[in-house]
Amino acid sequence: MTSRLNPYLGFRDTARAAMEFYHSVFGGELTLSTFGEMHASEDPAEADKIMHGQLETPNGYLIMGADTPNSMEYTAGSSISVSLSGDDAEDMRRFFTGLSEGGTVIEPLTKAPWGDEFGMLTDRFGVSWLVNITGR
Repeated sequence: MTSRLNPYLGFRDTARAAMEFYHSVFGGELTLSTFGEMHASEDPAEADKIMHGQLETPNGYLIMGADTPNSMEYTAGSSISVSLSGDDAEDMRRFFTGLSEGGTVIEPLTKAPWGDEFGMLTDRFGVSWLVNITGR
């Protein structure tokens, strides 16, 4: 297996909804494990929270995420962006549109100075996305 860089996103009580949302945008296989199923917390309030979520998409993306335990500090979207790049313009535009649903488009997909099509958004869960459609 080659090395891959995989984003692992942290949430506070919204990991299930976020991972299901990303699944609706990207497709693929979604697996979710709760703290209760994994016997990973003694706090009954955390039993149904997601300890580990993993989405493997048909495009080869791997997105992981989890709820932050109540005992840990959490700051939404703290200075990280997920960069999504590719040359399949139809897929990239579909992903951009899907991710922006309920979110905020910071910069719409437009021709960038470097020749590609580029856009930025923050999804409804506070995650920043950079989408770059490689020019041909």
